[in-house]
Amino acid sequence: MFEGFRDTFKIPDLKRRIGITILLLTVYRFGCYIPVPGINGKELAKIFEGSGNTLFALADLFSGGALSQATIFALGIMPYISVSIVLELLASIVPYFENMLRSGVEGRRKLTQLTRIGTVGLCIFQGMAVSILLENPEHFGGVVIVANPGWLFRVVTTLTLTAGTVFLMYLGEQITEKGIGNGISLIITTSIISRMPVAFHRMAGLVVSGEVNFLVVIILCALIFGVVAAAIIVNESERRIPIQYAKRVIGKRIYGGQATYLPIKLNQGGVLPLIFAIAILTFPATILSFTENKFLIKMATILNPEGIWGMILYAGLTIFFCYFYAGIIFNPDNIAEDLQKYGGFIQGIRPGKSTALYLERIVNRLTLPGSLMLAGIALFPYIIRHIYKKIPYIVANIFGGIGLLIVVSVLIETIRQIEAHLLLRHYEGFIKKGKIK
Repeated sequence: MFEGFRDTFKIPDLKRRIGITILLLTVYRFGCYIPVPGINGKELAKIFEGSGNTLFALADLFSGGALSQATIFALGIMPYISVSIVLELLASIVPYFENMLRSGVEGRRKLTQLTRIGTVGLCIFQGMAVSILLENPEHFGGVVIVANPGWLFRVVTTLTLTAGTVFLMYLGEQITEKGIGNGISLIITTSIISRMPVAFHRMAGLVVSGEVNFLVVIILCALIFGVVAAAIIVNESERRIPIQYAKRVIGKRIYGGQATYLPIKLNQGGVLPLIFAIAILTFPATILSFTENKFLIKMATILNPEGIWGMILYAGLTIFFCYFYAGIIFNPDNIAEDLQKYGGFIQGIRPGKSTALYLERIVNRLTLPGSLMLAGIALFPYIIRHIYKKIPYIVANIFGGIGLLIVVSVLIETIRQIEAHLLLRHYEGFIKKGKIK
């Protein structure tokens, strides 16, 4: 592994790409400390820290602390992610978007343009909602966050937050094009990692003050290895279906006859089911929590994953979206048709419809344990919070949850891309391969 890191800097192109990625991510982190005009960021940060609201803590986690300090990147990159997910879902349901997705480079370019436009529209809506929310001291225990409220403040805040997210979109695209890894994913990962020192500092404060026993910290640190291992298993595990290709004679040449395999992942959707599930729960719960109607406040409490019913809903939605994404990403009918077209077959299974039914049964069986493991990892911080109520969400999130899953999956994918560059130039990768005797 250390040889792999050393060889990374021997390849000029790879070294340049890594340098550009680090530089652009550094620009992002500097932007997380530039405040929005007219907002008392220090008071807002104190309120966020002392509120104990899991929904705010989760939103602040994805923004890298920019939301709690009301900086220009307060909305983060999540509006772009939300619009992207919605359009991807529409592409699998609505024929217009499906044709756009299948029409090659031009269709993908149009879909990207629609994603950008949708992101700007969502940012304007969220920015206006945030500015109106900040103007009302009643939502912050009577503390005045905005000294000069009014339409001028609302317009400036909305434009600033929208411009911040648009700039993050640009940074993400530049990292993907000129750097290494997926830019949007790396921005989210950087946001989550940047909150870890804050979490460790709070945990140390709880231990020093005697609110949390040091033995509890040791147990949790031991558990984190198991959670990371489970996250890697969910992300990397796959079942390989043996495929045999029949020999075909075309002209004077013989094609086919080789054996290969069809990989079917344990979790087809990655972290997307979690992101979509938490978005469905948190968005209405956040809106409803600021109302004064007792029934709506009760509904917000039910939707909050911090409670028992919220946890059940979160787990149920995660399992549902795991099956939903598995159906979208892995189409047994298309795969069976392609296998039959090119002379491939699964031993003991008839080509065509029987192969499609066999693959569908395999996918359904794999998705169930994969979705249960994904839901278990996602709920782990909330379970810790139920057992040890004094541990804040930002601390509990270190030991599991959507943040840890995103970090693990993105880092694995980035290392794979770096390793591909190394192997292409005949260098050893990070992971030693076993020798075949």
